[in-house]
Amino acid sequence: MTMNRLAVLALAAGLAACGGPSSRRASSSGTMSGLDVLVADRFAPLKGKRVGVITNSTAVDRRGRSIVDLLASAPGVELAAIFTPEHGYAAASESEHIASGRTRVHGKEIPLYSLYADGIRGMRPKPEQLQGLDAVVFDIQDIGARFYTYLATMAMALEETKTAGVDFIVLDRPNPIRGDVVEGPILADPNLRFVTPTAYFQVPVRHGLTAGEMAMRHNLTVGHPHLKVVKMKGWDRSLWHDQTGLPWVPPSPNMPSVEAAALYPGVGIFEASNIAVGRGTPLPFRWIGAPWMKAEEIVSRLQGTVEGVEFSVQDYTPTKSVFAGQACRGVKITVTDRDAMRPLAVFRHLALALREFNPKEFEWRWDEAKRMVGVDEFRLLWETGAGDEAFIALFDKGPRDFEPSRRSVLLY
Repeated sequence: MTMNRLAVLALAAGLAACGGPSSRRASSSGTMSGLDVLVADRFAPLKGKRVGVITNSTAVDRRGRSIVDLLASAPGVELAAIFTPEHGYAAASESEHIASGRTRVHGKEIPLYSLYADGIRGMRPKPEQLQGLDAVVFDIQDIGARFYTYLATMAMALEETKTAGVDFIVLDRPNPIRGDVVEGPILADPNLRFVTPTAYFQVPVRHGLTAGEMAMRHNLTVGHPHLKVVKMKGWDRSLWHDQTGLPWVPPSPNMPSVEAAALYPGVGIFEASNIAVGRGTPLPFRWIGAPWMKAEEIVSRLQGTVEGVEFSVQDYTPTKSVFAGQACRGVKITVTDRDAMRPLAVFRHLALALREFNPKEFEWRWDEAKRMVGVDEFRLLWETGAGDEAFIALFDKGPRDFEPSRRSVLLY
């Protein structure tokens, strides 16, 4: 895909931004992303440098221009390498990976490297790929859930650039599901970061941090002496992404809207089970289903009990992922008040309803569930038949314990 085509794709996707109702309004001036600030500063931190960029199609400025095009045409900056994360260069496409190769930008061939190959070991830039670079820039829109892989890619690059003696610069972007709400258990096992990118940080499931803030927190351990975060301007932690004035470009194929992102920290946990989460349907992460699901009973039990959402029976035949090609009974989740809605509460209620109505059919893959939820206690409570209050106590502990360390890295 050419850079011009990428910019057009990004702009078109941004114009289709959407999300649930909210009482807040976007600020009159709008938010400037780190990329917008860099452009306004005439790329001052990068002048005279050979630069690599870790990015995908989400990295556009307020006008929809790709960071790759902007860096390639920036006076005094030499764009020397492009690195791509999971889902490759065009995150909104169905293409999962792009192999190492070269791409043409403004008439110049530039090396293009995939940071999502060969498992977690393949997510690190190699020393030979960093050789000759003065700085690596990270600019990707994250989702705000611990198990989304882009910030793990950022963290590994931070570690490798320290070893290579290369500057690391994060162009900050909003936490799209607000930065003032934290939910869920803190990941307990630090060794899981060597196993999977979905369990790289010891933070709650919904961490409430921006990419720049997560980089600063991770750097407390890494100690990179030349980490720089280009802060946003005009962003308030209470804003959803579609209130910032910034284009919404789907960060991955199954994240078409802010509403899907809002539910993802909760509904996404079900990917460690044997039910479908809406991949291959019109409602990814806004629907769960299975051929055996007792959807009517679940909806009857939950309707009116979970703040900010409504549940309804909806059948789909997913075209991919779990139960591809099979007719599924399912539950549609409609966000009615996203400020009041808590995705971990949505998950908790749905999970306990499945345990009640489909005890024989519903199953967890416990190793994966531990990585997603973050703690062994979840399995213990589940298997001993604990009630909702015990799960609430487990889920509420994480935000309380996390608050002191979180406060120390907040930039906004």
